[in-house]
Amino acid sequence: MKVVILAGGMGTRISEYTKTIPKPMIKICGKPILHRIIDHYSRYGHNEFYIAFGYKGHIIKNYFKKIKFPKNIKINLIDTGKNTMTGGRLKRLKKFLTETFLLTYGDGLSNINLTKLIRFHKKNKKLITLTAVRPPARFGVIKINGNYVKYFKEKNLLDSGWINGGFFVVDPKFLKLIKEDKTFLEQEPFKKATKMRQLLAYKHNGFWQCMDTLRDKKILEIKIKEKKHLE
Repeated sequence: MKVVILAGGMGTRISEYTKTIPKPMIKICGKPILHRIIDHYSRYGHNEFYIAFGYKGHIIKNYFKKIKFPKNIKINLIDTGKNTMTGGRLKRLKKFLTETFLLTYGDGLSNINLTKLIRFHKKNKKLITLTAVRPPARFGVIKINGNYVKYFKEKNLLDSGWINGGFFVVDPKFLKLIKEDKTFLEQEPFKKATKMRQLLAYKHNGFWQCMDTLRDKKILEIKIKEKKHLE
């Protein structure tokens, strides 16, 4: 299947890096997160990529000019505009997407089994399937008696709800729900698909981590070094 990676945002919450480079080019243990995402899809045999870039896109283009991928991997770099939103970026790729395709963001890693995800999507025959994940725990829970901590426990992931983790499988007909460049994928298109009962969630309980902040970057580097989370 073709793989679309949305890589055009400004990444303002991690401006320590994005003042000079686009967010997907931030390195995790020496390799851009964008490259690591490509590696994950390629491990499952998906080797045709459409990278929708925008903000500081020339840096992404220069990187792929220098890096040599295996011959079976095809990288298509598409300029989708600096100020285009996620839905608009996807809509601009419409002419390339005539069959069911894979879609993800350029700032998250997971050990999701893509074969099982695709199988789930095909079995249910809906317009779009998203991967639902548990948000990583950020705070511990304490109970105080007077000035003394009586109880301390790390927040349990299972206490939290599900969130959109990206890693989508999409039917091309879904693109009709996207209006224009300013459309956020996660707003009107998803709401319409929900009302139509055409948006499904594939629950993933394994590793997943986005990179919104510098803290997230550090967590990802720890997980990469442990290796087992991404295999």
